Amino acid sequence: MMNSNSLYPKKIMDALATVTYAGTKKNLVESEMVADQPTVTPLNPAEGGKNWKVRVVLLFPRDTDPFLKSTVKAAEAAIKYHCGQDVEVEIETEFKSKPRPEAGKLLPGVKNIIAVSSGKGGVGKSTVSANLAIALARLGYKVGLLDTDIFGPSMPKMFHVEDARPYATNIDGRDLIEPIEQYGVKLLSIGFFVSPDTATLWRGGMATSALKQLIADANWGELDYFILDTPPGTSDIHLTLLQTLAITGAVIVSTPQQVALADARKGIDMYRNEKVNVPILGLIENMAWFTPAELPENKYYIFGKEGCKALAQEMNIPLLAQIPLVQSICESGDEGAPAATKVDTVTGQAFINLAQAVVTVVNRRNKDLPKTKIVGS
Repeated sequence: MMNSNSLYPKKIMDALATVTYAGTKKNLVESEMVADQPTVTPLNPAEGGKNWKVRVVLLFPRDTDPFLKSTVKAAEAAIKYHCGQDVEVEIETEFKSKPRPEAGKLLPGVKNIIAVSSGKGGVGKSTVSANLAIALARLGYKVGLLDTDIFGPSMPKMFHVEDARPYATNIDGRDLIEPIEQYGVKLLSIGFFVSPDTATLWRGGMATSALKQLIADANWGELDYFILDTPPGTSDIHLTLLQTLAITGAVIVSTPQQVALADARKGIDMYRNEKVNVPILGLIENMAWFTPAELPENKYYIFGKEGCKALAQEMNIPLLAQIPLVQSICESGDEGAPAATKVDTVTGQAFINLAQAVVTVVNRRNKDLPKTKIVGS
């Protein structure tokens, strides 16, 4: 019997790599026939997921492919051989002669998609993403949060749902992943599908395929705000998001430190590129100052003073918030109870104010600017 730490998408891909497709004389992975990152979901989530279901989508040249049935049977046998006979295997087939739905028409029930970005790591972007999502939910909005950092997912821990295992629900003939709900936010992360103690060693194509599946094959439903916690810097993940979703706007997180501000400029430039053209909704200055708990009126500008404010003025974009650095922010994130869950604190109120500012700039953006087009459309 498999457990959640031993059965994961890469193990399925390794099994599929042992199956040769007669049409190319290469294995299924080399033949680029695995259309989506395989998913692993518990069959009995209420009982702790004792048995597991594996879903694989194989892409064939056409629906009259003479090797289709034999390849599907071989793939199913390989998965059971490598992953256990008690695993339930579902293999779906798609065909190049019948293309998939057009990108950009996904998530019809989502009103606004907000990318939270940073030019560099370590500036608290994921902390801001989590607290922004929770604060928007506390204001009464329907909110979803996707942890798009495939190689360093942090949201399961921040939301105190590390042991959660999303399961699939059949809706209109499709098996859709049900997001985990916590603090009023619908949440999905690749961290739910990989072992937390093992490094995620995936090639770029595998990572982007997994990300697309978390977007397209999940039951996000009706949302007012869909928050994307993006990886630091610029990467294939960002390009995949821009080619898949019409992003309403981006917010850039930085500290006041000059080296962080230099990287924040690169993030702003990426979204403002004429081929991308995603509006910058504003800057968020995180770790704006340090306030010790025993001296709540004191402010120590350990990373510099108002660097983001100056950058926002220079680039003519709003400064949405200045979030102070207090020990409780780190502690609450590690404990799985983000600061925005406690509105009676200084930081909790700061994130509520941020959420209100985001609502304002999004409404203004939607009134004044046309809908964003996906890259390549």
